Amino acid sequence: MPQRLALSLALACALTASAQAGQQQAPPIAASPDILLLGEVHDSAVGHAARATLLQRKLDAGWRPAIAMEQFDTAQQPALDAAMQACADADCVLARVAPATSGWHWPHYKPVIALALQYHLPLYAANLSRGDAGKVMKDGFTAALPAALIQRYDLDHLPADVLTAQEIEVRDSHCGMLPEAMVPAMAKAQIARDVVMAETLRTHAGNGIVLIAGNGHTRRDIAVAYWLRKDGLAAHAVGYLEPDTDGGHFDEVHRIPKTERPDPCAQFRTPKPAG
Repeated sequence: MPQRLALSLALACALTASAQAGQQQAPPIAASPDILLLGEVHDSAVGHAARATLLQRKLDAGWRPAIAMEQFDTAQQPALDAAMQACADADCVLARVAPATSGWHWPHYKPVIALALQYHLPLYAANLSRGDAGKVMKDGFTAALPAALIQRYDLDHLPADVLTAQEIEVRDSHCGMLPEAMVPAMAKAQIARDVVMAETLRTHAGNGIVLIAGNGHTRRDIAVAYWLRKDGLAAHAVGYLEPDTDGGHFDEVHRIPKTERPDPCAQFRTPKPAG
């Protein structure tokens, strides 16, 4: 073989090997997670807007997940299905489905519903109703949850660390002023909500699904993501957190400014006698 030809072949082989090595070493392109948990501070307009922007970016990139929302109870699913079929905008959906006496500030959620309508995404009611949560508090999981659900998530054998952590959350969210006897029951109601949301995601995760819920439900250690892991499903937990809030329980944290609000603990304090 002529020397020049041999040199050319050797160089070509070297370049090919180098290109293959570069392809193997290049990091994979990050894809949208199949299950995405997007948290919120309920009264933060800035946080809601930031979350809607993130979701819009993922949809612009081509992802077409279902959307599940804490703000609707599972019993509302038929009404929600009918509204999504009949309505052209979020105002119409909320007029048909959102309870007038609900504690949710519905304008915060209109952008998410609008995206579901725009991109023809399934929209699922994800939460346990307040009435059923009350039944859990009074009489345990069997009072409100199907036996199959209790068995799937082994709720008869709650891990002590999960129950303890939820009890801490209940105490802290009520400023340490709840009667201690109420704390375990309220923690179990919170667990029941997380399990129902996890089951909604598991059931409808086909092409991917997004949960819209409070940060307490989207944390990865004791909430919805924990129960999904029991079923072998991985979720990406995102928290939208105000300053000085621990972000260690999330896979991803977006910091948002603190919302000016009245002291949330004032409602739990006993009014001082006048005079």
